Parts: sequence; C-alpha cells; structure tokens
Amino acid sequence: MPRLRAFRSSILHCLADPGAAAGTPDGIEYFDDGVLITTDGIVSELGPATALLDELDSGVSLIDLRGKLIIPGLIDCHVHYPQLDVIGSYGTQLLDWLTRYAYPAEEKFADAGYAREVAELFADELLANGTTTALVFATVHPESVDAMFEAARARNMRLITGKVVMDTGAPASLCDSAESAYAHSRDLIEKWHGVDRLGYAITPRFAVTSSCAQLKAMGRLAAEFPAVHVHTHLAENHDEIEAVARRFPEQRSYLDVYRHHGLLRERSVFAHCLHLDATDRRGMAAGGGAAAFCPSSNLFLGSGLYDLAAMDDAGVTTGIGTDVGGGTSLSVLRTLGDAYKVLQLKGQSLAPYRALYLATLGAARALRLDDRIGNLAPGKEADFVVLDPHEGSVTSRRVAHAGDPGAAFFAFATLGDDRDVRATYLMGEAAFERRR
Repeated sequence: MPRLRAFRSSILHCLADPGAAAGTPDGIEYFDDGVLITTDGIVSELGPATALLDELDSGVSLIDLRGKLIIPGLIDCHVHYPQLDVIGSYGTQLLDWLTRYAYPAEEKFADAGYAREVAELFADELLANGTTTALVFATVHPESVDAMFEAARARNMRLITGKVVMDTGAPASLCDSAESAYAHSRDLIEKWHGVDRLGYAITPRFAVTSSCAQLKAMGRLAAEFPAVHVHTHLAENHDEIEAVARRFPEQRSYLDVYRHHGLLRERSVFAHCLHLDATDRRGMAAGGGAAAFCPSSNLFLGSGLYDLAAMDDAGVTTGIGTDVGGGTSLSVLRTLGDAYKVLQLKGQSLAPYRALYLATLGAARALRLDDRIGNLAPGKEADFVVLDPHEGSVTSRRVAHAGDPGAAFFAFATLGDDRDVRATYLMGEAAFERRR
C-alpha cells in the first residue's frame, strides 16, 4: 500500500527565480491555509486546504501544523564537516586560518572512530537547522568520506561529499599524490555515488594545494564520471589568488587553471568567487559551473564581498553556503541574514523571496538537482522544514506583525535561529522534531 501523508499549514515556495523585486513577484506560490500531500515520500498534491481536504481519504494521516510555516528543505552548497570543532576560532585571514586551525582539525580524521563521531553530530545539526541537502567537504582520508556518507544514509539525507585531494603546500599528513588521489577517489565513487540519496564530489581543495599532475588526474576522473560533482574553492582571498598566479603563470586566471585541467563543467560548484573579472564570470556560466555564496565566512575571514548582481548578469547560478568552520553557523537562515548585509555593502539588495530562492530552488539548480528538490511541486522529493518562531522571542513578535509571507520569511532569516526550526522532514517523514 502507498504511504500517504497530508500536512496542513501555511506553505511558501518558489516555482522560479523571483528576481530582485521586493514585492510579491512571479515565481512565488503561497497558501495561507494549504495542504501538502505526499505519497511514498514524493509530493503528490499541493494546494489550498479548501480544495484538498474534501478529497482526502479518511485513512490518510493528516498532520495539523496551522500557525506555522512550511518551506522547502534548506540546501547548503558549501560546508566543511571536519571543521565543526574549530568553528568560531580567532584568526587573521584565509591562509593563516587554514594553517592554524583547519589543517590540525582535519588531521584527526585519520581515526575512523573520530570521523564517525563528528559525522553523526554534523548530520544531526544540519537537520536541527532545517538543512536537508548539503554539498560537504570531507578530508583527505577515505575514512572521513565513508563516515559522512554512512551518517547521511542512515538519516535518508540527500548529501554530496568526496575525498579532499592535496599533494603540495599542506602538511605532509594531509597530502596524497596524483596517483593515489585518483585511485582512492575512483574507488569511493564506485562505492557510494548514486546509493540511495547520496552523490560524490571530486574535491581538489584549491589550486594552491594541488600540482598540475593532480589537477589533471582529477580532470580525467571528472570526464570519466560526468554525473558526479566537482567541488572546490575559487578566488576567495587576495593572497590565495597571488599564490595561484605564481604556481600557474601560463594560465590567464584562477578559474582558467580549473578550466585547463577539465574541472569546469556542469556540476562544478566553486565556493566564494569573490574576486573574478567579467571574463571569468562569463566563462563560468558558459562552462556550466555554479557558485556557492558564503557570506558569513567571507565576513569572518575578511575575504571580500560577493557580487550577486554581476554573477546574475553573467548567467552564473548561485546557491547559498554556510562554509563552516570559516562560517560561524550551520543555519542557512542566519547565513541569509549575512547575505543581505553583504549585498547592502555592495549597493545591492537581497529581497525576501530571492533569499528563499537562493537557499532552496536556486541552490538546487546550482547543484543540478532541481528535478528532484528545491520546491514542493508535485513529483519532487518531500523534503521540507516547519518554521515556528520560539514563543516570546523577538522573532515571534516580528513574524506576528509581518503582514505578508515574504516579510515573515525575512524575519526568520534576519532574526531567527535553529530554535525556530520546529521540524525537518525527509521524504515526508520527520527526521527532526524540536520539543517545546
């Protein structure tokens, strides 16, 4: 028998990119009193309660969530699970922060038991923050990849990760070689990619820590497995960019290093992308690459300000990324609040519905998963979040006075935190519920 569920609540999602308009633009669908019906974990119907409740079979379980807001599951396009224990660590800027905090933290993941412990906590924290899909950095150790996939699979999460590859410019304990990086990555692809809701990402850390031979090997792997992702960093910090220019003087730009080695293609996701020129932006769009906008990390490490308008104009798809541990919260909602502030400093504006888009359907498009997730259209996987402002909080008062769903969502993004995530559902089943 099919497994049927029905959820009654206010429901908000994006059917298309709403653009920069601050009002209620095309591409937004909202039901003040709506019903979401799922069949075996897939959205089968969505609409107003007045139209759907009478159609419900008496045997269908109806979960009444009136007074709350359902949105699609939040999607994190760039985060480092091994850096969970160094989140919020004082430092200077990127390269020093990596040496002082990130690399020592990642060395611990040679211990498979430790990797499992952190992966379990990380997966639970994602769900507690309303994140249902994530593109995740692991470490150079294959054990770290196994641990993260095992934790995600046990929870039925849609998650993408992969073994980090580095062979230069990093501690010897975190370096492999072109040959071992290729062999271990290939083995992990064959073991994990496409299992349940899991996907693999070929993961050179960044061009600073990979030789030409290693990048070439990863490009060969990307050509052999076009359905997997490529996940790396790009143009985050001026010192990093100068280091890449010294190591690859024959290439026009940082992006061109990746393009030259076959790592710019569909399903390539580049974190940060702060210091690109117009040629690079056009080249990224033409090559099928997408960008992860990581505002919290960019502010914390003083890296720079993302130019969303320029990326939009070039046709680059953008999704949001928390980038923990440089970022200071696993909450995509809080990260959207920082995105608004970054764009204010750029003389741009992040309208409420566009913020929702960047964290849901836009992020799904960046990951090339919008045929499966990103909104609550019939046929999509039933991943969603129930938002309910903590009673007596400032967020609760602001939401009560919002006046429209966009303003209410914007209040969650700028004032809320994980306490406002009442429940997180994966494939129509509760994966996290907060007790009040």
